[in-house]
Amino acid sequence: MLMPRLIHKLTLLFLFLSLTTATITQQFKEAPQFYNSPDCHSIDQDGRDSDSESDGDKTIFCSGHAVHVAMTLDTAYIRGSMAAVLSVLQHTSCPQNIAFHFVASASANTSLLRATISSSFPYLNFRVYTFDDSSVSRLISTSIRSALDCPLNYARSYLANIIPLCVRRVVYLDSDLVLVDDIAKLAATPLGEQSVLAAPEYCNANFTSYFTPTFWSNPSLSLTFADRKPCYFNTGVMVIDLDRWREGDYTTKIEEWMELQKRIRIYELGSLPPFMLVFAGDIVPVDHRWNQHGLGGDNFKGLCRDLHPGPASLLHWSGKGKPWARLDANRPCPLDALWAPYDLLQTPFALDC
Repeated sequence: MLMPRLIHKLTLLFLFLSLTTATITQQFKEAPQFYNSPDCHSIDQDGRDSDSESDGDKTIFCSGHAVHVAMTLDTAYIRGSMAAVLSVLQHTSCPQNIAFHFVASASANTSLLRATISSSFPYLNFRVYTFDDSSVSRLISTSIRSALDCPLNYARSYLANIIPLCVRRVVYLDSDLVLVDDIAKLAATPLGEQSVLAAPEYCNANFTSYFTPTFWSNPSLSLTFADRKPCYFNTGVMVIDLDRWREGDYTTKIEEWMELQKRIRIYELGSLPPFMLVFAGDIVPVDHRWNQHGLGGDNFKGLCRDLHPGPASLLHWSGKGKPWARLDANRPCPLDALWAPYDLLQTPFALDC
């Protein structure tokens, strides 16, 4: 009996070491250090905000003068996350006033993720929070693409519970994008007196296609949008008022739709439809330049796409095709060249200058 158990344990150890080695072999370069311009608000280098009254709030992670950015973090997408962080720092006037709030799965190696970020960004203001995805896992229904079923994709619905209560507003960003403009402009989007979130809306999109015939044929469900003018919006770029989210208990409202989806299939596309069921028609529209989305193609083939007409402040490779995967496969799309300058991957042929 001992031999089979020993073989089983050795097999598990081998698999663990293999996964660990595969993760560690992806090395990243150190990014340049970026400094504030002279007109930026003064937040001390040790993270204290000179205008904060409470000792407990004297860090950049609670400062109302900081731009708070929330992103998920995992080994599968960390290369994209690193590029996104670099693009944010490179194009903002006040990079030292950016506070990053990374959310990782509770089952992830957070020490490794934290060390990887610190190695490439030694001066970055960031924290890593763990997301207990076991609670949301029971609510997830299969979608049209398996990658959309990852519990971490649903972390955006729980930011108000994960990020400290002192953070009142946050910019949520997906990991497959880069900014080419100052994120402070996006973060300053006015939310009015009641709105919970802001995002670019796309009212020309076929909104009905995001929900099944079962949804639209059921009057009690389709009346959800009776008093609204709903439009599609992409949840990969959002400005969120966390205080209003908490007051309205919007996490519970999203979960209620997910629970219904487990009983009656009312949509096909992962974490997006519950967001639209709760918020579509009630968000503050943001200029389309802040989410040039769809550059990863559709959810099936990930074919190349062109930019939408108009200026671009943020390029988003939503869809199946990711720029780093296509570059590694030597089958890049033309627009992947816009992502490549932010890629911090240390290639084996790179020479130190």
